Amino acid sequence: MNPVTGTVLAVLLSLVSAAGYALAAVAQARLAASSAAPADGRGALKALLARGQWWWAVGLNAAGALAHVAALHYGPLTLVQPLGALTLVAALPLGAYCARRRVTRTEWRGALLTLGGLVGLVAMTGPAAPGEALSLREALVVAAATALLIAALTSGRSRAGAARGRGLGHATASGVASGVASALTQTLTAALALELPGHALAWWQTTLLAVLISGFAAGGLLLSQAAYRGGLAAPLAVVNLSNPAAAAVIGVALLGETFRAGAWGWPVAGAAALVAARGVILLTKGAPPADGAPVPSPVVAGSAPRPAALDFPLPEVEPAPAPASLAR
Repeated sequence: MNPVTGTVLAVLLSLVSAAGYALAAVAQARLAASSAAPADGRGALKALLARGQWWWAVGLNAAGALAHVAALHYGPLTLVQPLGALTLVAALPLGAYCARRRVTRTEWRGALLTLGGLVGLVAMTGPAAPGEALSLREALVVAAATALLIAALTSGRSRAGAARGRGLGHATASGVASGVASALTQTLTAALALELPGHALAWWQTTLLAVLISGFAAGGLLLSQAAYRGGLAAPLAVVNLSNPAAAAVIGVALLGETFRAGAWGWPVAGAAALVAARGVILLTKGAPPADGAPVPSPVVAGSAPRPAALDFPLPEVEPAPAPASLAR
């Protein structure tokens, strides 16, 4: 296959992958908005697994992942990863169409800023050459540290007015879990090819890696479902940002990878992160309340709301009889 044909296939498969991820995110957000299940606990998970819409979202996510892997087979990482950021741009109008509303200008600005920052991060943090895989000890340390980080990001009870912020915490945890699952997948691939640093893995070690990958991948999907209870655009942007960020941290800290452009890569990556953070803030402010969320009724200027204590029917009182001295 000539390079031009391979590039075209990589672009087409990347667009298919972005569309699959976008449709899955919209389906998850609609499911989160319409679900009457409890917010936490086994009851919520059981109710979620019983919904056909959830399994459609799982299938779309799987299709997006397969298309992404196929795109990487035909095209370089520097081309495929930035195109994957189009998931946010595709999901925004799809979610608005399903909610029967228009995308606000603030949302478009936030999406474009987030997309630009994400492309800058991916361009600067991607390895210039394929890096080494994690050793088994490093993989276990990363898995344990990630589990603690996810617990910290998702801990705490939701309070009034804090649901959207809690959703961003779940979105961050989802992206981190997915990024670590990708790093562990690379490690498992190297182990099966007998290229893992150290010595060849025993069968139980390979099985352990496979279980960790499955756990983080499934956890990332469930965490994103919890994140979409606070809306679609901002949580999806955070998921797409934290995923490559987690992979970049692992690569720089453990695999000896460096930023492209040498020392200039650090300030460029920092600037891209600030641009993306600004985009997420705009998405958070510009998005209307999630479907199914109560909308406060308008209050006329100059009038005070009726106290709840007076919101009951008053008893009927019969007029008192006139005094006998005044009776005629």
